[in-house]
Amino acid sequence: MTIGKSPDRENAPSSTLPSGTAEQTADAPSIGRVLSAARIDAGLTVDQVSSATRVRVPIVHSIEEDDFGRCGGDFYARGHIRAIAQLVRVDGEALVARYDAAHGGSPASKRPTELIESGPIKVPGRGRPNWTAAMVAAIVAVVGVIGFNLVSGKSGVGTTGSASAPLPSGSGTGSVAPAPTPTVQPPAPAPSAAIAAAPADKVTVKLVAEKDTSWVSAVDGTGKSLFQNNIEEGRDQTFTDPKQIKLVIGNAGAVHVYVNGKDLGPAGKNGQVVHVTYTPGDPQAG
Repeated sequence: MTIGKSPDRENAPSSTLPSGTAEQTADAPSIGRVLSAARIDAGLTVDQVSSATRVRVPIVHSIEEDDFGRCGGDFYARGHIRAIAQLVRVDGEALVARYDAAHGGSPASKRPTELIESGPIKVPGRGRPNWTAAMVAAIVAVVGVIGFNLVSGKSGVGTTGSASAPLPSGSGTGSVAPAPTPTVQPPAPAPSAAIAAAPADKVTVKLVAEKDTSWVSAVDGTGKSLFQNNIEEGRDQTFTDPKQIKLVIGNAGAVHVYVNGKDLGPAGKNGQVVHVTYTPGDPQAG
């Protein structure tokens, strides 16, 4: 990456902290001024320093202004000072020693082994609830309940022998639940039975396309057309009239005919066109 010169180089303080300096005079530049001057001398912008050190831009600005309140504590402040100092090539340990002298001495002996600089600084009091831990605890509880139910369900099952059918009633020990009684569906009524329920003073004709599709035309006793269309294989049509039903069946061998409750069989031969008329009472073809 090519790093350009910062436009504020000409306004930077000329004095920086030499590497290895152990003693500072009373008029020595502050920590922030040393880091700011070294950054400008290195030709770096604040954004470039932030990107290289993972210290956020507002915190870099605050440190250069000697405001360490946004660092989140002494531990993080020392880490930021060291990281920035290493980047701009000044003595970070000397600057940390000056920071400790101004902020209550060196850190305690019990401290984390490494600095955490890879993410946003977490300011005390602004943390969010640990929803991940709560979700894990809930999942563990659910798994525990399921496991308990599975173990409880198996506690009454014997461990010897292989699985077998239930013992007949009265054999062995203990009680055996009776096998459920299968539900028997009543047989579907035959087409003739459905037609037999039609009023006796009317003519009722049912056509069932059993073997193939057939074109059918149906006209009632007044000459009104009741149906003119194909009856697909497996489908049926029923016609009722007080006087008569006139039919034209295009593929008579494919159509089974039921009239007034009687099964008349196929209307004719395969491919045959038939013209028939049915009236109330016994089926009569006109």
